[in-house]
Amino acid sequence: MTNWATHLATKVELTISCENLMDMDVFSKSDPLCALYLNSSGSMWYEFGRTEMILNCLNPKFAKKFVLDYYFEMVQRLKFCVYDIDNNTYDLGDDDFLGELECTLGQIVSNKQMTRSLLLKNGRPAGRGTITICAEEITDNRAAQFEVSARKLDKKYLWWSDPFLEFYKQTERTWQLAHRTEVVHNNLNPVWRPFRVSLRALCGGDVEKPIKVECYDHHINGSHALIGSFKTTLAEMQTGTSTSPAEFECINPKKLKKKDYKNSGFICFSFQLVKEFTFLDFIMGGCQINFTIAIDFTGSNGDPRTRESLHYINPEGYNEYLKAIWAVGNVIQDYDSNKMFPVFGFGAQVPPSWQVSHEFPVNFNPSNPFCAGIEGVVQAYQQCLPQLKLWGPTNFSPVINHVACFARQALRQNVASQYFVLLIITDGVITDMDQTRTAIVEASYLPMSIIIVGVGGADFSAMEFLDSDDKLLRSPFGHVAARDIVQFVPFRQFQVNGSNVALAQSVLAELPDQLASFFNSYKLKPPNSSDVSAPS
Repeated sequence: MTNWATHLATKVELTISCENLMDMDVFSKSDPLCALYLNSSGSMWYEFGRTEMILNCLNPKFAKKFVLDYYFEMVQRLKFCVYDIDNNTYDLGDDDFLGELECTLGQIVSNKQMTRSLLLKNGRPAGRGTITICAEEITDNRAAQFEVSARKLDKKYLWWSDPFLEFYKQTERTWQLAHRTEVVHNNLNPVWRPFRVSLRALCGGDVEKPIKVECYDHHINGSHALIGSFKTTLAEMQTGTSTSPAEFECINPKKLKKKDYKNSGFICFSFQLVKEFTFLDFIMGGCQINFTIAIDFTGSNGDPRTRESLHYINPEGYNEYLKAIWAVGNVIQDYDSNKMFPVFGFGAQVPPSWQVSHEFPVNFNPSNPFCAGIEGVVQAYQQCLPQLKLWGPTNFSPVINHVACFARQALRQNVASQYFVLLIITDGVITDMDQTRTAIVEASYLPMSIIIVGVGGADFSAMEFLDSDDKLLRSPFGHVAARDIVQFVPFRQFQVNGSNVALAQSVLAELPDQLASFFNSYKLKPPNSSDVSAPS
């Protein structure tokens, strides 16, 4: 069992908001995002995660939260960096810097809610900008599964509105954002996608505690118009069912003085309380993580015999591909009992027919593509490389569909016994983008996650598009992903610090939540659920 399972820690959830950010845009307001960095050792920091980006807003309240392991006996240094996002690249270095806060997790936990000034790189104040971080221990595994709709909403623009909802939890000092729905365009009777919110985030576990719901008409410039709001409790919402939802009047305070005003529409709720298992519950209850590796052998990598090639193995026996395999594989393999990993290549001409293949076993054994441990993966890669002709194009969809086939079979067992992780190591632009988008959207409904590590210095904007942190990915046919299952990391971001540990921590940061949230959403239990404590 790995560190995650043997060194149990207190789970802490961090909620981020900012006020009075610097306005870096000429014709609009800044589009802020907050990135969290953890200190691995000395001056080395690695990115743990990012919030969503909020358009045209100088006082953002971020819906995406960070969940960290808190060790009382350790000094855990954190750095919160706020950026104005100006482009679609993953690299934050080309975005305007709005300020940062460096602190320890202990400081945040001891304060529960901490507001500090944002600082520039030179240590001076970033204007009047502040950041507020709220910490809450995760002890309650209950969640509310919502189905929400509305009817007869006010129209805010000619004949329609683009409504979305925000749910707020009451704290000692203020109302804290707990959840934000997606926008439903051009609809006065919207039906939002079902969603799940932890009771801890929504009401502190108290079903009688007030919850505030606000309904807005979305504006692209960020100045969203309030349609109406109301306050309720989970206990009141519980009166609704799927066939007879609980209804609440949506009231706009500015319209109350009007003589004939009644309301601005109705918000309809049906929900059920569910109990959730944690990531450790699933792992300790017998869930296996099946790890598959896909390696890019396209011609853009360069001739492996030359030093300029990304596949060139230096005298120390390394290249960027091997470093990525070692870094991620060494962590993942602890969760796989037999430590046998299928490894596939794509984009090369393969002997003896020399046909281009996008899904060939690196050990050249189609009936048994498995390699024994990470050492076996490395050995198979080194033996395979001289026998290939690097070619093209760069197609991801075949290997994604290959792994998805096994994930689909596992889901039919109706138990949380297997979760699949596909590591794709690539150097460049995807050729089959439409097919890849379709494959990822379909895979989002399966027990599966995809990690993409970009090696070299090519344009990775397509990978960043697939890593849909801000909004869920859509297929070319308009189908929406059930969840975000792609994590992209550019390898050279970590090559500067030379930290394989930081690389592994960054690419695997989202995996525990992806696994637990998937199985909980399907109400699947660990195979040996009697071996773990039932959620409470």
